[in-house]
Amino acid sequence: MNNFPNIIPVFPLSNFIIFPKTTVPLNIFEPRYIDMINDSMKSNKFIGMIQPKTKIDNNQIPELYKIGCLGKITTFKETEDGRYLIELKGLIRFKITEEIKSNKKYRECKIDFSDFLNDLENKKESINFTDLEMIFKNLKGLFEKRGFIINWKALEKQSLDETINALAMASPFTLEEKQILLEAENLDVRKSKISEILNTYTFDQYNNTTVQ
Repeated sequence: MNNFPNIIPVFPLSNFIIFPKTTVPLNIFEPRYIDMINDSMKSNKFIGMIQPKTKIDNNQIPELYKIGCLGKITTFKETEDGRYLIELKGLIRFKITEEIKSNKKYRECKIDFSDFLNDLENKKESINFTDLEMIFKNLKGLFEKRGFIINWKALEKQSLDETINALAMASPFTLEEKQILLEAENLDVRKSKISEILNTYTFDQYNNTTVQ
């Protein structure tokens, strides 16, 4: 499995997920995560992105979801005010088996990749872009309603999995809804889950209620 580690530092971030084969920018400024990036850069550049089950409160350690995604730092830049600007490329999802006790400021977990080996496949799927835009017409409307701007022409150049995953990551869904998308077994299931979630948003909009 590409010699992935079985113990990794984890970065709990609410309403934020990454998928394999996607790259996301991160702005690192908290001291504990500055330490985490420093340690990661000195070793294998791996970080586990995971969602907490509740909003993070500085006075308590939040419980984590069991499923996250392993990322590798691909670019790194330090700003004049001491922040780190990095890009993280998603590689493979993982399941937390236990949390490791240590004296580090950040959290580390023992993880298992065995349920997600298909994430490593390089098979590309193709779809007519007009069909894809039709599939996501409700999502497009939701993005526009929330003030999100998506470059649909740029998405046309990507593969189906890259497009669906990018939209899932950027979507204005809840923490729980994004976790459902992350844990979806495959692309078809993820696409169906997006449609199911969108149906509830469409229903709420028709009833003139505010979607939080």
